[in-house]
Amino acid sequence: MKFMKIMAIALTAVLLLADPLFAQGTGQEGLIRIGKGLGLGLTLLGAGIGLGFIGKSLTESMARQPEIAGQIQQGAIIIAALLEGLALLAVLFTLF
Repeated sequence: MKFMKIMAIALTAVLLLADPLFAQGTGQEGLIRIGKGLGLGLTLLGAGIGLGFIGKSLTESMARQPEIAGQIQQGAIIIAALLEGLALLAVLFTLF
């Protein structure tokens, strides 16, 4: 329920801020900016959730088998770097 309230507030903010954007030009620029903003936000949200899952799994794995914590940490760092690279690529595609 809390998620729905946050989404309603975000949608209201987008719609309130869209009016000045539509006043410039033909109106298509405003829609493009809104789309880019939503795409950027969803990209960063997904990357944050992914990194959270990696951190959660990393700590659980190291708690279960502390003798191979170095190998687990090394694998998690590689996965996190790939995720960050993918998120950066998605941000660049969103902005340009």
